[in-house]
Amino acid sequence: MLFYQYNQINQNIPEDGIAAKKKQAAIACGMAGKGDANCRVESIVSVDERGQMVLPKELREKAKIGAGDKLAVTSWEKNGEVCCITLIKVEDLVEMVKGQLGPIIREIL
Repeated sequence: MLFYQYNQINQNIPEDGIAAKKKQAAIACGMAGKGDANCRVESIVSVDERGQMVLPKELREKAKIGAGDKLAVTSWEKNGEVCCITLIKVEDLVEMVKGQLGPIIREIL
């Protein structure tokens, strides 16, 4: 499962500000002061004028994302504003839904 967290990080980041933005994203991700965390900032990406962004090759390989794969885009809101955007591989999302609904459906049937 791949999680990409947006956390309202500025799109135009000067090179010397990247480390500060990664630290800010790590804090928003709940990593500050924790040893082994599941959530980490993998990279900083930019959004182009068409709204597109590129996931770095290393991250795509690590998450086993290939050309044509489908990703579900979910968002989390805080105080009426989107604070996080999450990408989940569709096949993982299907398995999560089955895992949640399966026991309920078996109980009903």
